[in-house]
Amino acid sequence: MTVTHEVLNQAPPLTEFSTADEPALLEALRREGAEWGEAEVSALGALAGTQAVQDQARWAEEQPPRLLTHDRYGHRVDEVEFHPAWHQLMSVAVEHGLHAAPWSDDRAGAHLVRAAKFYVWSQAEPGHGCPISMTYAAVPALRAAPELAAQYEPLLASRTYDFGLRAPLTKSGLIAGMSMTEKQGGSDVRANTTRAVPAGDGTYRITGHKWFTSAPMSDVFLALANTAEGLSCFLVPRVLPDGTRNGMHLMRLKDKLGNRSNASSEIEYDEAVAWPVGEPGRGVRTIVEMVNMTRLDCVLGSAAGMRAGLRQALHHTAHRRAFGRELDQQPLMRAVLADLAIESEAATVLAMRLAAAVDRAQAGDAAEAALRRLALAAGKYWVCKRGSTHAAEALECLGGNGYVEESGMPRLYREAPLLSIWEGSGNVAALDVLRALAKEPSSLDAFFAEVDAAAGADRRLDAAVAGIRGMLGALAVPERAQLMARSLAERMALVLQGSLLVRYSHPAVADAFCASRLGGEWGNAFGTLPVGVDLGAILDRTQAKGTGGA
Repeated sequence: MTVTHEVLNQAPPLTEFSTADEPALLEALRREGAEWGEAEVSALGALAGTQAVQDQARWAEEQPPRLLTHDRYGHRVDEVEFHPAWHQLMSVAVEHGLHAAPWSDDRAGAHLVRAAKFYVWSQAEPGHGCPISMTYAAVPALRAAPELAAQYEPLLASRTYDFGLRAPLTKSGLIAGMSMTEKQGGSDVRANTTRAVPAGDGTYRITGHKWFTSAPMSDVFLALANTAEGLSCFLVPRVLPDGTRNGMHLMRLKDKLGNRSNASSEIEYDEAVAWPVGEPGRGVRTIVEMVNMTRLDCVLGSAAGMRAGLRQALHHTAHRRAFGRELDQQPLMRAVLADLAIESEAATVLAMRLAAAVDRAQAGDAAEAALRRLALAAGKYWVCKRGSTHAAEALECLGGNGYVEESGMPRLYREAPLLSIWEGSGNVAALDVLRALAKEPSSLDAFFAEVDAAAGADRRLDAAVAGIRGMLGALAVPERAQLMARSLAERMALVLQGSLLVRYSHPAVADAFCASRLGGEWGNAFGTLPVGVDLGAILDRTQAKGTGGA
């Protein structure tokens, strides 16, 4: 065959890098007293960038899970079959403690280190982060039933990935799921129709249909069902203590836009045996502890996706030439890349701050618990909302090369909307900001204490903080409050990001963020930063490891 031409002007494969080589990430560990975890985070980040792991991620996505409802003889089995790459990814995540391990770790910063690991490993393959995240989030909810927690928590925190359908308490490690939404209610879980009836022995029998249950191969689930007292929370194992299958049938797996490596399903509970968790009739309050933790991972996952997209854009533009020089040396492309970098760092610094608040709240710091309550709702709204826009622009930096599956960018693009939808889509998160302000006034005090730590450092930030104070007065009219919910959540998240960047990031990043996101010197697309920002310093920061300060 005649060789028509030599392949020129294409970027080499991006491999053997570290997803942990990021200043904002490493600096957060150091300033929060969690530098003891830096070596662990760096090792996991180096593993995430290997060709072997990139291949596993691709295989898990290209060969998604398959539902086997019956065996060859007609027996109901309700199994989910995965490509071996999925199990390899899950094993690494569990062995490195990305699941519930921090709950049994009394070292300062354990949750922050876990968050950093989740962030670097999610950049390899995000789908398997779903069951990992739910296992992490199940523990605080399960603690509403101390006897159950005493039995299950050590296994949930175990660093052994023990896949397979067996009685949970006979296994060496467990994965947990969550079963809340139903087709008639979605986020309005109080519309659920699933029923739970006492069996007379301390257990209940649950019957009903759940519309969207992710990770159905998990060992145990926290589920919501109605009792005589109202909506209640239950622990439902897939296999009963005697080794028989519980009455939990997988009806179908969802054919999703993205997140294809992860199984999401519709399930039927047919008098499934369940143990109550928390007070009867207070199921929403019980399971909201789990939702709050999975929301944190949505923010982390979105920030991780932004960093992964930015890395691909930087790599491609550094090697692709047009009009006589590399793309990343063209002024307009530099403006786009710098804008993407600012958005990525702002997401990362906020995600790490939220994780640090979890550590402090667990240590008994009421102010940090209050801050987490409000800031997590605002952060979930804004950071996850920005993920899709960031992924689209990063893909565009690669042009047509980014639009083909081999680049990995379509997978990143398809994944981005998910994190804005799961655990409360945009409206739910924005309304939760209003709910936090109404029910926990101390959360507002904690918010202002946090952002005021940067008072006087940037006039645009100061003006934005004053603007939020002005918006709060209009919330007294309920109808107006709902219409303002998204604007308020957005401004709160942006002000938090601005305060953190002013205090902890490179001055060029902080200045560009405040000028564009807070000062109004910005267009409606990436690459519209004001003239005069230090693009070189911003882009240099994306290429260097953290140094412990700006």
